[in-house]
Amino acid sequence: MPKPILVLNCGSSSVKYQMIDIDSEQVLASGLVEKIGLPQGNITHKTGGQKYTITEPITDHTEALTLVTRAFQTWGPALGDAIAVGHRVVHGGETFREPTLITDEVIAKVSELSGLAPLHNPPALDGIAAARQALPNVPHVAIFDTAFFATLPPEAYTYAIDRELAETHHIRKYGFHGTSHSYVSKKTAEFLGRELGDLNQIVCHLGNGASISAIRGGVAIDTSMGLTPLSGLVMGTRSGDIDPGIFAYLERDAGMDADATDAMLNRRSGVAGLADGSSDFRDLWAKIKAGDSHASLAMDVYLHRLVSYIGSYLALLGRTDVLVFTAGVGENDEQVRARAVERLAGFGLTIDPARNTPHNTEATIISTDDSSIAVLVVPTNEELSMAKDTYQVIS
Repeated sequence: MPKPILVLNCGSSSVKYQMIDIDSEQVLASGLVEKIGLPQGNITHKTGGQKYTITEPITDHTEALTLVTRAFQTWGPALGDAIAVGHRVVHGGETFREPTLITDEVIAKVSELSGLAPLHNPPALDGIAAARQALPNVPHVAIFDTAFFATLPPEAYTYAIDRELAETHHIRKYGFHGTSHSYVSKKTAEFLGRELGDLNQIVCHLGNGASISAIRGGVAIDTSMGLTPLSGLVMGTRSGDIDPGIFAYLERDAGMDADATDAMLNRRSGVAGLADGSSDFRDLWAKIKAGDSHASLAMDVYLHRLVSYIGSYLALLGRTDVLVFTAGVGENDEQVRARAVERLAGFGLTIDPARNTPHNTEATIISTDDSSIAVLVVPTNEELSMAKDTYQVIS
């Protein structure tokens, strides 16, 4: 008998979902609810090779989950067959270090952590409440983005600020995209036929949000994102690392308060901020081809930061076996991969152009046979990882 698990990823104005049979790993259905809270929302539901849509106003996440329920009732498969629901929760703070069965006490604690992720945790809580109402008779499990990085050593997660202030307000590096980094590192070991515990990896999760991790023997020892998902690599619309003094400087010199600066760094920065608008790398390459100097600089800044992090993690790990690219840009943009590895030639890394194909749907080695470190593309599958984590909890 199939063991379907419903996986939910609730954003501020969207809900992504999949129903996955945990035994066969087959996606039985998937969908996306968009524009929650706007005048006209819509849902796209895919199952059995068919795609269906509904367009109507969607006030909140309760209505969104009602619409998801209706989509399953109308087009299948049977939502009532789900044996559990897995929920993505971005921030677990110092409390949640592994997937956790959701109770009222867990919900209260996640709510307390909303100050650390004000754009992410509240929508997740709304989705949990709506899903528990729609499916009250099955277990619900929270999977935390930060859990994989609970293994970071104090020297990696501690910020050099006033100790008492940091302790009082839980200020430290937490890391994000943990579900993806965990899944990809395990998949890499499996693909190479190596024991996870024997493998040192650098995993580059390059999407609109981007992060990088150093993983020694399956255990994360450092990562680029910090207290929030803003720090680290240059991203689609996020700045990544900056001088923290920019907040005080912009307040004095431009009259921008902390909220205005935070919004600028999150929404109008990164490659979009440097290249006049788009965070889509296809647009960026088209501008570069047309001779746009701003787009060229944006790519150079992006690569400079990425290579700087890879270099620092090579030093931290001491011995690195694999460099892995994953997520939207990492999996699909062969030019980013090639240019990044070209800048690492001094470490003996080389890419085979014939292997570095434009689109990789399966795990692939793209380095030459004599490269000092194997370079791979490994597609991420956060939903499958969440489904597996959910099943492990309920089992």
